[in-house]
Amino acid sequence: MRDIGDVVLIYYHEKPAAYARIEAIEPDIKKDWYQVTLLILTIPPQVVTWILREEYVDGEPFTMGGNPMRLEEVKRVLPKDHELQETEQKKKDKGGRPARVIPFKKPS
Repeated sequence: MRDIGDVVLIYYHEKPAAYARIEAIEPDIKKDWYQVTLLILTIPPQVVTWILREEYVDGEPFTMGGNPMRLEEVKRVLPKDHELQETEQKKKDKGGRPARVIPFKKPS
């Protein structure tokens, strides 16, 4: 199941409609259902709470008011600098010398 802080893409009638961040996931009174609080990333942002089953949070299609809906996970993309740091750390762990840091100087 998705976790708090995950970003999802909300599909409405099989078309991407908005991004949202999962703010909270709490059990509902009904067995196997959850109250999922989403911060919909629109202008202005909106906070909504939907009552969903675990499989719906994980991407299975569902209907809301007769309208087909679906949540799709947005994969996290790391910046290239982060990937370079991981590569340098691996080299360092293998006994290699770390890369030399060259400071950026602004022209006067």
